[in-house]
Amino acid sequence: LAAARALEVMLIERGYKVLLSRRVDKYISLASRVEFAQSRKADLFISLHADKHKSLKVRGAAVYTLSEKASDAETEALAARENEVDTLFNVGDSLDYEEDVRKILISLVQRATMTCSARFAGELIPELKKVAKLLRRTHRFAGFRVLKAPDVPSVLVEMGYMSNRQDLKMLMSETGRNAMMQRVAQAVDKYFLHYATCSEAS
Repeated sequence: LAAARALEVMLIERGYKVLLSRRVDKYISLASRVEFAQSRKADLFISLHADKHKSLKVRGAAVYTLSEKASDAETEALAARENEVDTLFNVGDSLDYEEDVRKILISLVQRATMTCSARFAGELIPELKKVAKLLRRTHRFAGFRVLKAPDVPSVLVEMGYMSNRQDLKMLMSETGRNAMMQRVAQAVDKYFLHYATCSEAS
């Protein structure tokens, strides 16, 4: 949330209209996040995360975009954990994705939207590399529910691992978070400059 607030300020200063799915530290269901972006006809949806890993040595940032098939087993497991998080917050059944609805949503995701998401990831990764350690295979793919708005280019940014001492230090540091969010803001500029058709399509 602190990183999102910092990014909001940076993007507003650049002239963008920015909407946060939450402004206070409360849980928002995955379905509500998708609906939030769609109902406001967003041109780009960025989901900021900080993960943990069973190995304390694993560290680094990564960028995820939607795919029916995960790029690797670790990414598939991460998507499964993220997709089940609603159950930890007693989210009602009305907000759950039934299996058939999940398949329909995936089938509705337009190829153009997924291409635009990948293009933003392509702009973002070189920027993140300037200030952060990156995971191998930095651009990863999986069926994250939060990325399934069929008409909104979407990425999930894993900023680092809270289970790693170095990443945690960066995540807890205003200076560290701001440095990373500056690179995200720069990538947003490049994305809209180079891929104007993506915002027109969404």
